[in-house]
Amino acid sequence: MSVTDSLSVCTILGYNASNPLIFTRIDFWIFLAAVFACYIFVVRKMLLRTIFLLSCSLYFYYKSCGLFFLLILFSIGINYWFALWISESKTKAVRKLLLILSVGVNLFLLGYFKYTAFFIDTVNTIFGVAWKVPPSIGAILASWLKGEAVAFEDIVLPVGISFYTFQAISYVVDVYRRTIPALRSIADFGLYLSFFPALVAGPIVRATEFIPQIRRPYNVSSREASHALFLILVGLFKKIVLSDYISLNLVDRVFNNPSAYTGLENLLASYGYTMQIYCDFSGYTDIAIGVALLLGFRLSINFNFPYRAKSLTDFWRRWHISLSSWLRDYLYIPLGGSRHGRWVMFGALFTTMLLGGLWHGAHAQFVFWGGAHGVGLIISKIIDRLPSRILVNPFFIVLRYVLTFHYVVFLWIFFRAQSFETAQQVLTQILFEFNGSVFVQALMGYSTVFALMFLGYGLHWMPIRWGEGVRGAFIKSPLWVKGIITLLVVLLLLNVQSADLQPFIYFNF
Repeated sequence: MSVTDSLSVCTILGYNASNPLIFTRIDFWIFLAAVFACYIFVVRKMLLRTIFLLSCSLYFYYKSCGLFFLLILFSIGINYWFALWISESKTKAVRKLLLILSVGVNLFLLGYFKYTAFFIDTVNTIFGVAWKVPPSIGAILASWLKGEAVAFEDIVLPVGISFYTFQAISYVVDVYRRTIPALRSIADFGLYLSFFPALVAGPIVRATEFIPQIRRPYNVSSREASHALFLILVGLFKKIVLSDYISLNLVDRVFNNPSAYTGLENLLASYGYTMQIYCDFSGYTDIAIGVALLLGFRLSINFNFPYRAKSLTDFWRRWHISLSSWLRDYLYIPLGGSRHGRWVMFGALFTTMLLGGLWHGAHAQFVFWGGAHGVGLIISKIIDRLPSRILVNPFFIVLRYVLTFHYVVFLWIFFRAQSFETAQQVLTQILFEFNGSVFVQALMGYSTVFALMFLGYGLHWMPIRWGEGVRGAFIKSPLWVKGIITLLVVLLLLNVQSADLQPFIYFNF
């Protein structure tokens, strides 16, 4: 084998942290083309199809985060066996004990990688001590093999661990509740937990929806294939043209140093981030749903025009639907939900949203973001109890729309800021350094950014039937028209794409 061949093999099989397989890189689409080229030979053979897709998913995860793919293998194995033990246990006490152990193992893994540093930093701050983060078993083993001292360093968060851990927990809980039977095939369960289109940033897949599809014959109509292509193109447009451009040319600049910009620019950056995070996250899930559909799997939608929400309750029915419904079914309802009176419901709401904020990351601003959403949901529930003559008043309806949207924008400031201090600087600039006289100057300086923000909000708030009309026209168009549109979109993406890798925001969660 020549040196060139060896390098090619290393490129294909090796892990490069600076070159992960993500939807916005050409490497991913080469990988996907190779997957489809082989898929046609196994698609009619159920077991081979499952093993093939599982292998592709594990390879995808390995290329995304290296040896952390061993962690998902462990998660597959331990949750597979726990579910079987729960299913085969005869007594309720044993089943409950196994459920507690399973959830405990999953939360321990998630907690170690995501919250250990936050916990130790908090203890150090409160008690004035100097504890250090304990290294993982993998780090200890690597240091021992190299003959080096064990390093106490920051813990690297494995990509997608929050998503597949929640999927694992919901599967075991569903088996415990006898909602679904425990899978006998570890390959089937492995594919459910690691299915690559949704692996690293969702949507959070439910076992009740996904597992029955594993054994169904492949059946994707030409209409569904066209719909999948439409979703992929829309998702790439949202991410590269809207989200990345707004981020690089306005949001990142302002949030990196809020005090250097006027209050007007800080406010515009807040509106910009509101659109950026929506286009970034919904763009990812559009692509994931499209790729999954081409492979023969139907995933549920994750966004439903969230900034059209008429209340904060409505917002959470539209935003990150797979997470909000997961929190509802596996946390809010077990905490009491709305079945035990108003105060229990309020407590369950606040606790659920507080933990939902913590799910996003071990930082004080995420805890505040979640808690503030919990308070907002409680207020929303109280408002819903007002007399109907007030609730149907046109002025009140418009006012509630506006207040809901701006409450969401306000909380996105804390979500985006690197610290509480940064968020406070942004708000201080908006409240006390607002210089409206520079509006025209800002408009000229950020003309392209404003145009894209206007386009993003315009597309979001335009009548739904218009968007459905565009989707329907694309689906019904001849193949050559689809080809031309695809080519034009790809050329646009190549023209505006940043030279630096812009990872999806939710890769960090």
